[in-house]
Amino acid sequence: MIHRRHLLGLAAGAAALLSLTGAQAQEPLPVVASFSILADMTGRIGGDHVAVSTLVGPGGDAHVFEPTPADARTLGKAKLLVTNGLGFEGWLPRLVSTSGFKGETVEAATGVTPIPFEEGEHDEHAAHDDHAHEGHAHESHDHGGHDHGPSDPHAWQDLANGRIYARNITDALKAADPANAADYERNGEAYIAEMEALDGQVRQQLGAIPAAQRKVVTSHDAFGYFGKAYGIQFIAPNGVSTESEASAADVARIIDQIRAEKIPAVFVENISDPRLVERIAAETGARIGGSLFSDSLSEPGGPAPTYLDMVRHNVSQLVEALKTS
Repeated sequence: MIHRRHLLGLAAGAAALLSLTGAQAQEPLPVVASFSILADMTGRIGGDHVAVSTLVGPGGDAHVFEPTPADARTLGKAKLLVTNGLGFEGWLPRLVSTSGFKGETVEAATGVTPIPFEEGEHDEHAAHDDHAHEGHAHESHDHGGHDHGPSDPHAWQDLANGRIYARNITDALKAADPANAADYERNGEAYIAEMEALDGQVRQQLGAIPAAQRKVVTSHDAFGYFGKAYGIQFIAPNGVSTESEASAADVARIIDQIRAEKIPAVFVENISDPRLVERIAAETGARIGGSLFSDSLSEPGGPAPTYLDMVRHNVSQLVEALKTS
């Protein structure tokens, strides 16, 4: 005959085992994002089901990023790696190789229509990286060892592309963690709806500015997708990387263009050295606008702690500068 106390002990043990199993089942999915914008997107879609680590954090510059052994260890434990693609993370293949990463990888930019570098643009930086194909002189753009492919990688600057990113990340999370697929789908759809609403607001705000006034100078060429989507002409002395150096001829050409076209404002990105833009402003009389966020979010207490906040901030800075011109 089994004693009642023994039965209670067995029940308690079973409950503890079930509790432990449930806790293990609820362990968040370990995900690594290559930089802060993708980390924010992934966290927004994944919610409590994911634990997102970021390689290039807020305020960091992916163009000059050097992975550490700690980054390799973090990546080695991940089940999913979220990258931009389009040649943006030139340092990533080596990190993946050394980390022993065995999970799945999603390139968030898959499916966007890339903006190719114009023929002859940034010739002084052209080189071949690991992904370039022989025989194409403009297939890669090397900036101090950090190469870009044949297209502008900053596709997230267009909210229409942001929706593609969100869908790709949603699908990757669903595949990596099918048990929570319904939540990922619901979060992803809600996020995409917010992007659609914000896209309409951006078009309305910028559309109120005469087309002839929608010209600004930025310190590096990260806003091609934004400019194409929303009708802003961005002029940059540097190429797509913060490592590229503007030549004296480039700077002189832009100064002449500012004067001839009466371009009202110059901006510096949050990851760029402001001295070049300050020099251009001093020589032309153009006003220095606020800081634009290009490749990185701000810290949580800053003006652009999320992807959507980044877009809102950038638009407000542009509108403020252009409407007073």
